[in-house]
Amino acid sequence: QVQLVESGGGLVQPGGSLRLSCAVSGSIFSFDVLGWYRQVPGNQRELVASAPRYGSRRYSDSVQGRFTASRDAAKNTVDLQMNNLKPEDTGVYYCYGEQTMPTGSTVNYWGQGTQVTVSS
Repeated sequence: QVQLVESGGGLVQPGGSLRLSCAVSGSIFSFDVLGWYRQVPGNQRELVASAPRYGSRRYSDSVQGRFTASRDAAKNTVDLQMNNLKPEDTGVYYCYGEQTMPTGSTVNYWGQGTQVTVSS
């Protein structure tokens, strides 16, 4: 059974940094896409960063230049380095993964979420 388990959330002051990590069961190479979404109460989950197996990483406009997503094959994780954090970055961050089945259909997996709070 595929599991994604996030860690690294917490409380940080504006301008600070945090690093989120998502441990993936199995091999990260079995996922076509790994990445991070963010959700605040009352809003839909929004894409923050995407790290495809092939191709360039994608970032939302609001985090471009401040956040970096990376795959670590040695640790079997997908990480999110967040720098120069702003109060509007506050939310629950979810790790997600997408696999393509032999039938051609795709399956999405989600972690349980980790809270990030940016506040002075």
